[in-house]
Amino acid sequence: MPVLCRDCRTLHQAAPAGRCPACRGPRLVAHPELAALALAHLDCDAFYASIEKRDDPALRDRPVIVGGGRRGVVATACYLARIRGVRSAMPMVQALKLCPDAAVVRPRMAAYAEASRAIRAMMEALTPAVEPLALDEAFLDLSGTARLHGAPPALLLARLAARIEAEVGVTVSVGLSFNKFLAKIASDLDKPRGFAVIGRAEAADFLAPQPVRLIWGVGAAGQAALAAAGIRTFADLRRWTPRELAARFGRHGARLAALAMGEDDRPVRPDRAPKSISAETTFAEDSADPGILDGHLWRLAVRVSDRAKAKGLAGRAVTLKLKRADHRLLTRTVGLREPSQLADRLHAAARALLDARPDPGPFRLIGLGLSELCDAGLADATPDLLDPAAARRAAAERAADAIRARFGPEAIIRGRALR
Repeated sequence: MPVLCRDCRTLHQAAPAGRCPACRGPRLVAHPELAALALAHLDCDAFYASIEKRDDPALRDRPVIVGGGRRGVVATACYLARIRGVRSAMPMVQALKLCPDAAVVRPRMAAYAEASRAIRAMMEALTPAVEPLALDEAFLDLSGTARLHGAPPALLLARLAARIEAEVGVTVSVGLSFNKFLAKIASDLDKPRGFAVIGRAEAADFLAPQPVRLIWGVGAAGQAALAAAGIRTFADLRRWTPRELAARFGRHGARLAALAMGEDDRPVRPDRAPKSISAETTFAEDSADPGILDGHLWRLAVRVSDRAKAKGLAGRAVTLKLKRADHRLLTRTVGLREPSQLADRLHAAARALLDARPDPGPFRLIGLGLSELCDAGLADATPDLLDPAAARRAAAERAADAIRARFGPEAIIRGRALR
């Protein structure tokens, strides 16, 4: 049986006594199909929190929560905090009750995007078939790369994980299988610093007792709908024919029938692009103050702009999102004269929507989104004849970006961000 040592990155035919024959390391992966599988899902471990610990050694041994204020939500938490029950998307108030000694850190998207770009470049050095899902995860199809790199995909992935840890300073978990669905499940089986394999021979048996919440896209509402039909595990799902599933769940029925057997024919698509970029803030106290709302709106415009710039994207539409005190949402969208990625232009468009809002507030949340995305090469090319100062502000923003990139995100701050 092929055995991969993740400590010395050597592939063996056997490993006596559970130790690597070469380095005596214990981190072994043994699987009959190890040398034949080529589709992987790579997922960074607690990515945002890992970057914060990397950049601030004082946080290294502390539980860290990355997220907003007391009425915000958890973006991510390190594993020390997760052991205490903290989870992504959990209200911050609840997270701090579970882990009161946690260090709460505001997200630094520019730093996360920079690390993501470095990891992406390492992936693309192995294969052009890389499909990013977010800053911290991606699918890779390594079919046909063994001859080019002189090593099977499993060994290439172990080397990649070690290189990311050494050069970027974050750890990753790898799931290796024969399709995207199973590779994504596998990457979550052995976190952190995991390497799990699901082969063809055991796929059906492995899935049978697993809960249907493992199906990507089946959230709380989907689980409730399946549970109402008596479906809680993959074994339950297999008791239904494809026709019965289609009759009960419509167009999703065929997909459920295929996934019940571990079948997924979706290819890895390198050209997969995000449809929108957005950011939002939940206030510590509901507010209708125009100055406070505008200050938050500017900071959101900067965050969205930073993400767009990091991805080399621009957008043709800006959306303002407001959540009322009773949790009802108010959203408005405006088209831009040309694609933009500049915070100044995103803020101006969102501010016009804010000024024209039909409800004065107070609001508990404000958000800004950029959509109808395109390549940044098409962005901000035409001067605004109605705003002669726009070109000067754009040049100032680019200069500020360069300063922040060199000296950190707090190196230069516009006055309106202090409101």
